[in-house]
Amino acid sequence: MDPANAASGLPFPHRHLLGIEGLRPEEIEALLAMAEDAVALNRQVEKKRSILRGRTQINLFFEASTRTQSSFELAGKRLGADVMNMSVASSSVKKGETLIDTAQTLNAMRPDILVVRHHAAGAVALLARKVGCSVVNAGDGAHEHPTQALLDALTIRRNKGRIAGLRVAICGDILHSRVARSNILLLSALGAEVRVVAPSTLLPSGIDRMGVRAFTRMKEGLEGADIVMMLRLQRERMDGSFVPSVREYFHYWGLDEEKLAYAAPDALVMHPGPMNRGVEIDPAVADGPRSLIGEQVEMGVAVRMAVLEALSAHLPNA
Repeated sequence: MDPANAASGLPFPHRHLLGIEGLRPEEIEALLAMAEDAVALNRQVEKKRSILRGRTQINLFFEASTRTQSSFELAGKRLGADVMNMSVASSSVKKGETLIDTAQTLNAMRPDILVVRHHAAGAVALLARKVGCSVVNAGDGAHEHPTQALLDALTIRRNKGRIAGLRVAICGDILHSRVARSNILLLSALGAEVRVVAPSTLLPSGIDRMGVRAFTRMKEGLEGADIVMMLRLQRERMDGSFVPSVREYFHYWGLDEEKLAYAAPDALVMHPGPMNRGVEIDPAVADGPRSLIGEQVEMGVAVRMAVLEALSAHLPNA
């Protein structure tokens, strides 16, 4: 995060949320604490607050994402914002408009918060430099997806009571996953032992430099794990053959009851969604008693409310 955007005395002193990288543990904890308050609010009959009343939030998604976009929309509306979802598929971007052109057009509309998902790593940071409002990264290429990591951390902490000292195994398509990168950064910052498990073709080179242990066999990678986080095969990002076949991938790296038995007896299962049932996870595990997948969706709204509220402290009042 750019120190020039920092404001002293605030629990989250940044004008934008572009990634987990650069956040201090206490800043992450501040967002999680705000999200806990939002969970309680969301379970009440009256769910509305007025923190963003009069503010405009634009959700600009260059990639389709029903779950993330809808949760950001719901989060903004529960905080009182006027929320607009911009359909890029029918926008001028499809007619040749550049990202900078789009930024200038949106900036002229004077939004207060811009939530952006883009297929290119770094695109959201570029937009943040070209607009006058706060920007939230809702996923940029294979770079980062900070709110997903925050909601995963919140889910883990609510179920395990802590993050420090836990053994977390992130399994699947590590190479193409922004979720994996953000989770590695966040969970490591809060004291978890993070492992990654994948076929060698889906492990990025130099992954060990992120402070994680890499495994290519589920048995070794899941041994004693407290949390097993599965990732989907991102075939839309694959240029070439990374796995022999879906059937073989599931046989060796898909999570079923037999492989889950390698983890700790009280291990819990997570998945950021959308799931490829029968590819990276067995339906019996995804829907089983140790699955936190449904709870992750609930925590997503709370975390995005917390992020929007934290950034509201940096919005001009005149």
